[in-house]
Amino acid sequence: NKQSKQPPSMGSLWRVATGLTEKKPNNYDGIEFWSNPERTGWLTKQGEYIKTWRRRWFVLKQGKLFWFKDSIITPASRPRGVIPVATCLTVKGAEDVLNKQYAFELSTRTETMYFIADSEKEKEDWINSIGRSIVQHSKSATDSEIVDYDSNQ
Repeated sequence: NKQSKQPPSMGSLWRVATGLTEKKPNNYDGIEFWSNPERTGWLTKQGEYIKTWRRRWFVLKQGKLFWFKDSIITPASRPRGVIPVATCLTVKGAEDVLNKQYAFELSTRTETMYFIADSEKEKEDWINSIGRSIVQHSKSATDSEIVDYDSNQ
């Protein structure tokens, strides 16, 4: 019966895709990132996989650093990414590493992400805000917040 070799329909592929995303912990559950954030602003971040620099609107709130494509944030906005600050070990200037002005880095145990602020003051403010958030939230860090696909094998 050759019929069974048929490729899956788009419908079933979509179900598989959405099923996968639902299993991922929703890292921004319960955080109203659109209201009263601790800090917001434009930063240029380097992509984790494709090493291009992209301008993103960052929002720091309740121990999570979110980023978005644009600066108009509503409850319907969907973050392009999120870093649980509790998983971060250090935040510090990285101008010498990148050879770029106003650069800083945020490191977890497994990776380092690079950002470029628009001014020296913005850079210092972000480092201070993120640093303060790391201190506040590191004690409450749980392993369940860290999405580590290596441990799922």
